[in-house]
Amino acid sequence: MAKKKYDWYAENNDTNTSEIEVFDANGNRLQSGDSVIAIKPLKIKGGGDIKKGEKFKNIRLTDNPEEIECGKIVLRTEFFKKV
Repeated sequence: MAKKKYDWYAENNDTNTSEIEVFDANGNRLQSGDSVIAIKPLKIKGGGDIKKGEKFKNIRLTDNPEEIECGKIVLRTEFFKKV
């Protein structure tokens, strides 16, 4: 039986979010479930803006160490600091 076209990607890319180190704007290590605060105002396309000092609770880490999930949106870690 022939392999699917992209089976090599799944075999060679065994990344686990628990092994990835994610850091905030100040260099503090972030973990899933942490709370973060915005360090500058951000404009969101198609939605409201994020104000400086706005707090996000219970973040989730993604496969990309430069991004975190805050509810339904994915945000860059460079604009947030750990509470």
